Amino acid sequence: MGAQVDRLVSYVAENSDPEETPLVGFSAPAILKEKWCRSDDDGNGNGTQEDTPLAAAGSRGEPDARSTAEAARENARLWVYGSYAQPSKEKVTTGAAKPFTTRSGITGSVATATSTGVDGTGRCSYDGRATAFAFENSAGETVSWNFVGVRGVDDEVPEPTVRKILGTVRLVDSTP
Repeated sequence: MGAQVDRLVSYVAENSDPEETPLVGFSAPAILKEKWCRSDDDGNGNGTQEDTPLAAAGSRGEPDARSTAEAARENARLWVYGSYAQPSKEKVTTGAAKPFTTRSGITGSVATATSTGVDGTGRCSYDGRATAFAFENSAGETVSWNFVGVRGVDDEVPEPTVRKILGTVRLVDSTP
């Protein structure tokens, strides 16, 4: 599905984009079951196997966001569209951004998007879910923490677990 994962970044691109321009991405990904599903579904004939992880999380800067609510909704939507639903944008439902406060006191906005009825022909075609939490860091910059994962399978990371992890997000002092 146009997804790329390595140890430094993870991103999704339009399947039809030969340049693989990222739709959305994050850095320092934490990946759960990186090779949860493996297939050669892109039809390129070279036999290269693509891996679909069960779930991943990471963070990113949001320099173009007008608000934390906008950043949360857009990240959640793009992750689900790019990872699971493309080219069918109508199969993605994005919830309203809502206020959220982590246990360490960070306040921001959280939004969740899901796909329903993904009908890809590949072996690793599944519905997905993404949760994005956008907030301001200590420098006043909008940043986000994002979770994306397969939905509707036995191994699915349940939403209460995602929210529990989200509650642990905290700022790290970056002064030397």
